[in-house]
Amino acid sequence: MSNIVKVALVQQNNTVDCQQNIDRSTQGIRAAASEGADLVVLQELHRSLYFCQSEDVSLFDLAETIPGPSTDYFGQLAKELGVVIVTSLFEKRAAGIYHNTAVVLDKDGSIAGKYRKMHIPDDPGFYEKFYFTPGDLGFEVIETSIGKLGILVCWDQWFPEAARLMAMAGAELLIYPTAIGWDPRDDAAEQQRQLEAWKIVQRSHAVANGVPVISCNRVGHESDSSGSSAGIDFWGNSFICGPQGELLVCASESDGEILIANIDMEKSEQVRRIWPYLRDRRVDHYQDLTKIYRD
Repeated sequence: MSNIVKVALVQQNNTVDCQQNIDRSTQGIRAAASEGADLVVLQELHRSLYFCQSEDVSLFDLAETIPGPSTDYFGQLAKELGVVIVTSLFEKRAAGIYHNTAVVLDKDGSIAGKYRKMHIPDDPGFYEKFYFTPGDLGFEVIETSIGKLGILVCWDQWFPEAARLMAMAGAELLIYPTAIGWDPRDDAAEQQRQLEAWKIVQRSHAVANGVPVISCNRVGHESDSSGSSAGIDFWGNSFICGPQGELLVCASESDGEILIANIDMEKSEQVRRIWPYLRDRRVDHYQDLTKIYRD
């Protein structure tokens, strides 16, 4: 017997008005629930603009505690609608200690678990090291009423080690709340190369681990508040793929959308029997993976 879970993601464009952004997320969650979704994934830092384009100490005021206002709100929504919700929040852990944290609210409204982003970028337009302390919770799955979720966040999606460790911990889905886009000054060919690389690397995690992947990205242009750059054109293209990397649904690069797909939770078992990558790993010869580089 198959075990079908209906999963959804909400791709949205954001404004400076945090309440408006929350309202848009809420509308997306309600729409997905009305279509029978069991799980709804929101994009990275969905409550605000992507504030990491510049370094500004006043923007730490956007952070909140966990539990806190957002987990209370989305927990109540999860309970009302009977869905699992994956949020992405700017966590204030203590004075001077902040994290980029994904929180999973189960169908009963409780906090099933959280994941603190492990890989923190520091690139032009993505100055996350200024805001976020690297995560300290490791790569642990979050058990929910619909299964074991492997939550990772944005920059984590480029690292095969993170996906592998989640799969080794028993993740039945890999989920990536994301905020990634183009520098408007890049030419079309470079933009296409970046987009294709982003899709390929995540679909490869599905293939290499035999698990479905849900990737939820932002969309739309967001200006750099410092005026030092041309801002970011978030490229959307959120998608859901199966355990062989097969695309089930994919969003546009320009519009807010709600994507919904049925995931057969039993299919990973079938795929892993045919492609037993985990069985054939040579862990007795992988010691050098713990080194930064082999000189």
